[in-house]
Amino acid sequence: MHPHTEPADAAPRPQDPQEPALRASGLVKRYGDGPAAVTAVAGVDLAFARGGFTAVMGPSGSGKSTLMHLLAGLDTPTAGRVTVEGHDLAALGDRELTAFRRERIGFVFQAFNLLPALTAEENVLLPLRLSGRRPDRALFDEVVGSLGLGDRLGHRPGQLSGGQQQRVAVARALLTRPAVVFADEPTGALDVATGRELLGHLRQACDRLGRTVVMVTHDPVAATYADRAVLMSDGALHGTLDAPTADGVVAAMARAEGVR
Repeated sequence: MHPHTEPADAAPRPQDPQEPALRASGLVKRYGDGPAAVTAVAGVDLAFARGGFTAVMGPSGSGKSTLMHLLAGLDTPTAGRVTVEGHDLAALGDRELTAFRRERIGFVFQAFNLLPALTAEENVLLPLRLSGRRPDRALFDEVVGSLGLGDRLGHRPGQLSGGQQQRVAVARALLTRPAVVFADEPTGALDVATGRELLGHLRQACDRLGRTVVMVTHDPVAATYADRAVLMSDGALHGTLDAPTADGVVAAMARAEGVR
């Protein structure tokens, strides 16, 4: 892919190119106090390389969604810290964190989260408009073209299929050139064929655009699109699979269930 000029108002890149896009250090999330306290995330250490695709998996209640919310700055850890491109999220005030999430983190949710009154193009451009940044038209054209949305830009979400709506959400997540794209069960509301197509687009976001993708999923086949699968059980890491296969994920998930 051709390099694009970084907007002047984007967060500065760290000096060390070896710095991971995302790092969790000693991450703990506990709800409540005393004997009734529940530990949802129990001391997680993880690094996510730039341009990598990681699937976070585990049984229901394993802490995978809580972990994603902590990594994305949507929730605050009880202990430990999260750094995105070297920026410690805990060091940011509420307003700074909101701006940082909008500009440096992309989100793709199961429910699409598009604004129904806006066209597809307006939904894609919304995060840039909110942060007062001008879109890079070359990047816009590349992202929209690769997602096959060129003839759908004037349509509102209600006029689009579920797969088209999710592709709009992916385009919106990519256009700010985020440090990390978080995808929370992104295929959950899609049929199998459309879901696989969507996963291919997330894979392309890594391979063609150099984005870092972190996907929470319960689907072993979805995990095969990732470079690695990270398994969780009872809030703790329970192993990592590089170049995961569906069979390998199923077996590892069964072992994770066994330790519960």
